[in-house]
Amino acid sequence: MRISDMFAKKKAVYSFEIFPPKFGDDITKIYRTLEQLRDIRPDYVSVTYSAGGSKNSHTCELAEIVRKDYGIEPLAHLTCINSTKEEVARALDGLEKAGIENVLALRGDRIAGEVADDFRYASDLIKFMKERGCKADIGAACYPECHPESVNVVEDIRHLKEKVDLGVTHLNTQLFFDNDDFFRFRDMLRLAGVTVPVQAGVMPLVKASQFGGIVKMTGAKIPSKISRMYSRFSDDPDALTEAGIAYATDQIIDLLSGGVDGIHLYIMNNAYVAERITRNVKPILDKLNSAQ
Repeated sequence: MRISDMFAKKKAVYSFEIFPPKFGDDITKIYRTLEQLRDIRPDYVSVTYSAGGSKNSHTCELAEIVRKDYGIEPLAHLTCINSTKEEVARALDGLEKAGIENVLALRGDRIAGEVADDFRYASDLIKFMKERGCKADIGAACYPECHPESVNVVEDIRHLKEKVDLGVTHLNTQLFFDNDDFFRFRDMLRLAGVTVPVQAGVMPLVKASQFGGIVKMTGAKIPSKISRMYSRFSDDPDALTEAGIAYATDQIIDLLSGGVDGIHLYIMNNAYVAERITRNVKPILDKLNSAQ
C-alpha cells in the first residue's frame, strides 16, 4: 500500500523506523523485533540504509521481509551521494522487483574518497527516479530546526519545495524535542505552498548513550526539561527509560493535539519502547482515525 493512500485515509499515520544489521552480519537478529512490531500494527515501518553512507546494505532484503513475512508495509531508504547512476538504478530495480511501493530518497552521509559525481543532493536522486519512471511513492526528509548545511530556513524550505515539485508525496522530519519548532516549521511550509503531509519524527530518549551520540550528531536542540531529566536519571537506567517514554508520550499527544499528519517513531530497534508508547497513545490515535 502506498503511504500517500494512508495519509488520505487517516488523520494521523503512525509508523516506526528500524535499521538493518551491519552488512555481513546475521539479518535474522532483527526478526524478534519485527515479530513484536507486527503485534503493534504500525501503518508502516521505514528501513534505513547503512550507517555512515556505505553502499553495502541489507535495506532491500529487509524491506522485502517486512512486507512478505510480517505483513507490514515498508518504506525503504535510498541514499545517493556515494553512488553512481548505475548503482542507484540497480538498487531501484531491486526494490521494484521486491514489490516495494515506498522509497525515502536521501542524499546520505558523505564518505571520504567515495563520493561520486552523479548526485549531489536528494533532489538529484528524486529527479533521476522520476526520469526512470519509478512507480513508488517517494518520500523525503526535512528538518524542523533547519538543515544544518542550509544558510537559513528560507533556503531550506525552498529546496524542500523543489523536491515536492519533483514528485515527493510526503515528508518525514528529523528528530526534534521542542514541538514549537515543528509547528513553526509546518506553518512556514504551508505558506510556501508545500501541502504534502508532514510526519513528525520523535525519538524516545531512553538510554544515556543517546544523549551524547545520536542527538549530538543530529544537532537537535535539547530543551531544559530534557536536560533536567538526564541530570536526574542518567545513573538509573530503568528510571531514565520510564522518563524517556513519558516525555515522548507527552510530545506525541501535543503533536496530535496540534493536528500533525502523522508520528514517526525512531525506536532504535527497541520494540519494548515502541509497545509502551503505542499503548499510551493508541486510544487517541484510534479516536482521531475513526472520525476520518
